[in-house]
Amino acid sequence: MLRLEHVDAGYGDVQVLWDVSIHVDKQEFVVLVGANGAGKSTIMKSISSLLQPSRGEIWFEETRLDKVAPYRISDLGIAHVPEGRQLFPEMTVRENLEMGSLPAAAKAHRQETLEWVLELFPRLRERRKQMAGTLSGGEQQMCAIARGLMLRPKLMLFDEPSLGLSPLLTQEIFRLVRKIHQEGVTILMVEQNVKQTLAICDRAYVLENGKIFLEGKGHELLENEEVKQAFLGI
Repeated sequence: MLRLEHVDAGYGDVQVLWDVSIHVDKQEFVVLVGANGAGKSTIMKSISSLLQPSRGEIWFEETRLDKVAPYRISDLGIAHVPEGRQLFPEMTVRENLEMGSLPAAAKAHRQETLEWVLELFPRLRERRKQMAGTLSGGEQQMCAIARGLMLRPKLMLFDEPSLGLSPLLTQEIFRLVRKIHQEGVTILMVEQNVKQTLAICDRAYVLENGKIFLEGKGHELLENEEVKQAFLGI
Protein backbone atom coordinates (compact mmCIF):
# COMPACT_ATOMS: atom_id res chain seq x y z
CA MET A 1 0.00 0.00 0.00
CA LEU A 2 2.75 2.47 1.00
CA ARG A 3 6.37 2.33 -0.17
CA LEU A 4 9.36 4.57 0.44
CA GLU A 5 12.20 3.70 -1.92
CA HIS A 6 15.76 4.93 -1.21
CA VAL A 7 14.58 8.25 0.24
CA ASP A 8 16.98 11.03 1.22
CA ALA A 9 15.41 14.09 2.87
CA GLY A 10 16.26 16.99 5.15
CA TYR A 11 15.92 20.68 5.86
CA GLY A 12 18.02 23.04 3.78
CA ASP A 13 21.61 21.86 3.85
CA VAL A 14 20.97 19.46 6.75
CA GLN A 15 20.29 15.91 5.58
CA VAL A 16 18.16 13.87 8.01
CA LEU A 17 17.19 10.72 6.08
CA TRP A 18 19.72 8.54 4.30
CA ASP A 19 18.58 5.90 1.79
CA VAL A 20 15.40 5.00 3.71
CA SER A 21 13.28 2.19 2.26
CA ILE A 22 10.18 0.97 4.13
CA HIS A 23 6.80 -0.47 3.21
CA VAL A 24 3.40 -0.81 4.85
CA ASP A 25 0.98 -3.42 3.53
CA LYS A 26 -2.80 -3.09 3.53
CA GLN A 27 -4.34 -3.49 7.02
CA GLU A 28 -0.89 -3.70 8.61
CA PHE A 29 0.14 -1.88 11.81
CA VAL A 30 3.74 -0.69 11.41
CA VAL A 31 5.71 1.55 13.79
CA LEU A 32 8.86 3.62 13.50
CA VAL A 33 10.93 3.80 16.66
CA GLY A 34 14.16 5.60 17.42
CA ALA A 35 15.74 8.30 19.54
CA ASN A 36 14.93 12.00 19.20
CA GLY A 37 16.39 13.30 15.96
CA ALA A 38 16.52 9.87 14.32
CA GLY A 39 14.29 11.07 11.44
CA LYS A 40 10.93 9.57 12.36
CA SER A 41 8.86 12.75 11.96
CA THR A 42 10.79 13.62 8.79
CA ILE A 43 9.50 10.37 7.27
CA MET A 44 5.94 11.34 8.21
CA LYS A 45 6.29 14.82 6.72
CA SER A 46 7.72 13.32 3.54
CA ILE A 47 4.76 10.95 3.18
CA SER A 48 2.35 13.87 3.64
CA SER A 49 4.25 15.93 1.02
CA LEU A 50 5.03 18.58 3.64
CA LEU A 51 8.68 17.90 2.83
CA GLN A 52 10.09 16.99 -0.57
CA PRO A 53 12.75 14.25 -0.66
CA SER A 54 16.01 15.14 -2.36
CA ARG A 55 16.25 11.58 -3.67
CA GLY A 56 14.04 8.51 -3.92
CA GLU A 57 10.35 7.87 -4.45
CA ILE A 58 7.27 7.56 -2.20
CA TRP A 59 4.28 5.57 -3.45
CA PHE A 60 0.77 5.11 -2.07
CA GLU A 61 -1.07 2.47 -4.06
CA GLU A 62 -0.59 3.69 -7.65
CA THR A 63 0.12 7.33 -6.80
CA ARG A 64 3.61 8.79 -6.39
CA LEU A 65 3.22 10.97 -3.30
CA ASP A 66 6.40 13.00 -3.71
CA LYS A 67 4.80 14.45 -6.87
CA VAL A 68 1.51 15.32 -5.15
CA ALA A 69 0.64 18.68 -3.53
CA PRO A 70 0.09 18.47 0.27
CA TYR A 71 -3.57 19.50 0.04
CA ARG A 72 -4.31 16.46 -2.15
CA ILE A 73 -2.97 13.89 0.30
CA SER A 74 -6.26 13.64 2.20
CA ASP A 75 -8.14 13.09 -1.09
CA LEU A 76 -6.14 9.89 -1.51
CA GLY A 77 -7.37 8.55 1.83
CA ILE A 78 -4.35 9.36 4.00
CA ALA A 79 -5.02 10.92 7.43
CA HIS A 80 -2.09 12.46 9.32
CA VAL A 81 -2.52 12.87 13.08
CA PRO A 82 0.36 15.28 13.73
CA GLU A 83 2.64 15.66 16.71
CA GLY A 84 1.20 18.25 19.09
CA ARG A 85 -2.44 17.61 17.96
CA GLN A 86 -2.77 20.95 16.07
CA LEU A 87 -6.48 21.39 16.67
CA PHE A 88 -8.42 24.57 15.96
CA PRO A 89 -8.66 25.80 19.59
CA GLU A 90 -11.43 28.36 19.08
CA MET A 91 -13.70 25.91 17.26
CA THR A 92 -15.89 23.35 19.00
CA VAL A 93 -15.03 19.67 19.14
CA ARG A 94 -17.72 18.93 16.57
CA GLU A 95 -16.43 21.64 14.24
CA ASN A 96 -12.92 20.22 14.52
CA LEU A 97 -14.24 16.78 13.65
CA GLU A 98 -16.13 18.11 10.65
CA MET A 99 -12.91 19.67 9.35
CA GLY A 100 -11.61 16.13 8.94
CA SER A 101 -14.34 15.28 6.45
CA LEU A 102 -13.85 18.06 3.88
CA PRO A 103 -12.91 15.82 0.90
CA ALA A 104 -16.03 15.00 -1.15
CA ALA A 105 -15.92 11.25 -0.52
CA ALA A 106 -15.76 11.79 3.25
CA LYS A 107 -18.29 14.62 3.30
CA ALA A 108 -20.89 12.37 1.65
CA HIS A 109 -20.80 10.11 4.73
CA ARG A 110 -20.14 12.78 7.36
CA GLN A 111 -23.07 12.12 9.69
CA GLU A 112 -22.66 8.35 9.57
CA THR A 113 -18.92 8.65 10.26
CA LEU A 114 -19.50 11.16 13.05
CA GLU A 115 -21.77 8.70 14.85
CA TRP A 116 -19.15 5.94 14.52
CA VAL A 117 -16.40 8.24 15.80
CA LEU A 118 -18.45 9.39 18.80
CA GLU A 119 -19.13 5.76 19.68
CA LEU A 120 -15.38 5.15 19.69
CA PHE A 121 -14.79 8.31 21.74
CA PRO A 122 -17.76 8.74 24.12
CA ARG A 123 -15.90 11.49 25.99
CA LEU A 124 -15.94 13.58 22.81
CA ARG A 125 -19.70 13.12 22.54
CA GLU A 126 -19.98 14.72 25.99
CA ARG A 127 -17.63 17.54 24.92
CA ARG A 128 -18.85 18.04 21.34
CA LYS A 129 -20.06 21.62 21.95
CA GLN A 130 -16.98 22.59 23.97
CA MET A 131 -14.13 24.66 22.51
CA ALA A 132 -11.27 22.35 21.59
CA GLY A 133 -8.73 24.61 23.26
CA THR A 134 -10.36 24.02 26.65
CA LEU A 135 -10.01 20.21 26.53
CA SER A 136 -7.46 18.33 28.60
CA GLY A 137 -4.34 17.00 26.88
CA GLY A 138 -5.75 13.50 26.59
CA GLU A 139 -9.07 14.77 25.25
CA GLN A 140 -7.27 16.92 22.69
CA GLN A 141 -5.34 13.85 21.50
CA MET A 142 -8.60 11.92 21.20
CA CYS A 143 -10.07 14.80 19.19
CA ALA A 144 -7.07 14.85 16.85
CA ILE A 145 -7.38 11.09 16.26
CA ALA A 146 -11.14 11.35 15.77
CA ARG A 147 -10.68 14.19 13.27
CA GLY A 148 -8.39 11.92 11.25
CA LEU A 149 -10.99 9.14 11.33
CA MET A 150 -13.61 11.51 9.89
CA LEU A 151 -11.73 11.18 6.60
CA ARG A 152 -12.64 7.45 6.51
CA PRO A 153 -8.96 6.85 5.78
CA LYS A 154 -7.26 3.94 4.10
CA LEU A 155 -4.04 4.83 5.94
CA MET A 156 -3.54 6.71 9.22
CA LEU A 157 -0.23 8.29 10.16
CA PHE A 158 0.24 8.81 13.91
CA ASP A 159 3.12 11.05 15.01
CA GLU A 160 3.87 10.62 18.75
CA PRO A 161 0.26 10.12 19.94
CA SER A 162 1.32 9.58 23.57
CA LEU A 163 3.53 12.70 23.77
CA GLY A 164 2.97 14.60 27.01
CA LEU A 165 0.33 12.23 28.35
CA SER A 166 0.24 10.43 31.68
CA PRO A 167 0.87 6.66 31.72
CA LEU A 168 -2.85 6.03 32.24
CA LEU A 169 -3.87 8.20 29.28
CA THR A 170 -1.09 6.66 27.18
CA GLN A 171 -2.63 3.23 27.80
CA GLU A 172 -6.03 4.57 26.71
CA ILE A 173 -4.64 6.12 23.51
CA PHE A 174 -2.84 2.87 22.64
CA ARG A 175 -6.06 0.92 23.25
CA LEU A 176 -7.91 3.24 20.86
CA VAL A 177 -5.20 2.99 18.19
CA ARG A 178 -5.33 -0.78 18.40
CA LYS A 179 -9.14 -0.73 18.11
CA ILE A 180 -8.89 1.50 15.01
CA HIS A 181 -6.52 -1.02 13.46
CA GLN A 182 -8.94 -3.85 14.29
CA GLU A 183 -11.61 -1.88 12.41
CA GLY A 184 -9.52 -2.41 9.26
CA VAL A 185 -7.53 0.83 9.06
CA THR A 186 -3.87 0.54 8.01
CA ILE A 187 -1.56 2.32 10.47
CA LEU A 188 1.95 3.76 10.39
CA MET A 189 2.92 5.20 13.76
CA VAL A 190 5.91 7.08 15.16
CA GLU A 191 6.30 6.58 18.89
CA GLN A 192 8.98 6.88 21.57
CA ASN A 193 7.14 4.56 23.95
CA VAL A 194 9.02 1.61 22.50
CA LYS A 195 8.00 -1.24 24.79
CA GLN A 196 4.25 -0.70 24.59
CA THR A 197 4.36 0.06 20.87
CA LEU A 198 6.32 -3.05 19.89
CA ALA A 199 3.92 -5.14 21.95
CA ILE A 200 0.89 -4.16 19.82
CA CYS A 201 2.23 -3.65 16.28
CA ASP A 202 2.71 -6.13 13.43
CA ARG A 203 6.13 -4.89 12.31
CA ALA A 204 8.58 -2.17 13.23
CA TYR A 205 11.53 -0.27 11.82
CA VAL A 206 14.24 1.04 14.12
CA LEU A 207 15.86 4.29 12.95
CA GLU A 208 19.29 5.45 13.99
CA ASN A 209 20.80 8.68 12.66
CA GLY A 210 18.41 8.82 9.72
CA LYS A 211 18.99 5.25 8.56
CA ILE A 212 17.06 2.00 9.00
CA PHE A 213 19.00 0.12 11.64
CA LEU A 214 16.70 -2.87 12.25
CA GLU A 215 13.43 -4.25 10.90
CA GLY A 216 11.26 -7.07 12.19
CA LYS A 217 8.06 -8.18 13.83
CA GLY A 218 7.17 -6.23 16.96
CA HIS A 219 7.41 -9.12 19.40
CA GLU A 220 10.75 -10.22 17.90
CA LEU A 221 12.28 -6.77 18.29
CA LEU A 222 11.12 -6.70 21.92
CA GLU A 223 13.49 -9.63 22.50
CA ASN A 224 16.34 -8.16 20.43
CA GLU A 225 19.38 -7.44 22.62
CA GLU A 226 20.32 -4.26 20.72
CA VAL A 227 16.79 -2.87 21.10
CA LYS A 228 16.73 -3.80 24.80
CA GLN A 229 19.99 -1.98 25.46
CA ALA A 230 19.26 1.08 23.31
CA PHE A 231 15.60 1.71 24.14
CA LEU A 232 14.42 -0.42 27.06
CA GLY A 233 17.31 0.14 29.48
CA ILE A 234 17.89 -3.59 29.83
